[in-house]
Amino acid sequence: MNEPYVSPTSPAPLSPSDERTWAMLAHLSVLANLVTGFLGPVAALIIYLVYKDRSRYVAYHSMQAFVFQLLWWVGGGVLTGITWAITGVLSAVLIGILCIPVALLISAMPLVALIYGIIGGVQTSKGEDFKYWLVGDWVRGTLNA
Repeated sequence: MNEPYVSPTSPAPLSPSDERTWAMLAHLSVLANLVTGFLGPVAALIIYLVYKDRSRYVAYHSMQAFVFQLLWWVGGGVLTGITWAITGVLSAVLIGILCIPVALLISAMPLVALIYGIIGGVQTSKGEDFKYWLVGDWVRGTLNA
C-alpha cells in the first residue's frame, strides 16, 4: 500500500518577541567567553544554525555575533599572545619595553568585544537593529547573496 507523499513543511516563523530574545542571546553569547574562553562564537553559531530558516533577523544578528567574536575575541586573544611574546623576547635587549604600550592596547581587544557584544544584546532586546562596525555590512551582504 502506497502512502501519499507529504511535503515537508517549513518551520514556523518566530514571533517578534522570540526574535528579539534570540538575537539578544546571540550577541550576549560573548559573555560565555568569560567563563570558557572560547565558546561564545560556538553559541552564536548554534543559534544561527537552529533559527536561520525561521527568522532573517535572528540569522543576521547571530551570524554577525559569530563573525565579530571570531575576529575580536579569538583573533584578539591570539594577537595578544603573540604581541606579549614578542615584547618579552625584545625586553632582553630593552627594545621590548617600548612595545609594552602597544601590547597593552592589543590586550584590550577582547574587552572591547565584550562591551560591544553587550551593547548589541541590549539594542536587539529592544527590537532595534544593531550592526557591528565593518562586520555588519559584510554579513548582511553574505546572507543576501
